[in-house]
Amino acid sequence: MANIYDININSLQNKAIDLTEYKNKYILFVNVASKCGFTSQYRDLEELYQKYKENLMIIGSPCNQFGSQEPGTSEDIEAFCKVNFGVTFLMTEKIDVKGSKQHPVYTWLTEKSLNGVKSSSVKWNFQKYLVAPDGQFVDYYFSITKPMSSKITKHLI
Repeated sequence: MANIYDININSLQNKAIDLTEYKNKYILFVNVASKCGFTSQYRDLEELYQKYKENLMIIGSPCNQFGSQEPGTSEDIEAFCKVNFGVTFLMTEKIDVKGSKQHPVYTWLTEKSLNGVKSSSVKWNFQKYLVAPDGQFVDYYFSITKPMSSKITKHLI
């Protein structure tokens, strides 16, 4: 089984992110978009991050694959998130979360053969994937699951 910490991904500022920095913390991966009906979840994600950041890192990955709802540049996305929602959690480069150009992070998150737990497909923006502090895949949550839902927070307490 592959290890999530060995996968390379860049930040929104195009700098390499070392996922090993988040060993011993939960990581919540979320594919995000600025022009989605669920975009207000940025506010809830920031609230979740502020409440649990001692044991949690949220990694938002902008994605334009669902309804072309993330058309902006990295600079546009960063400004939008900071100005409108005060986002301080980690944001990655814009990536594909499904299909032939799926980013390796999302291949790991969605393939049981890699994560050892279950397979899934990303259905829409703001789908969430939780990884435990030991690097084990926990579960995924569809867009309608709010970030502060007990389905997620019960793992963080």
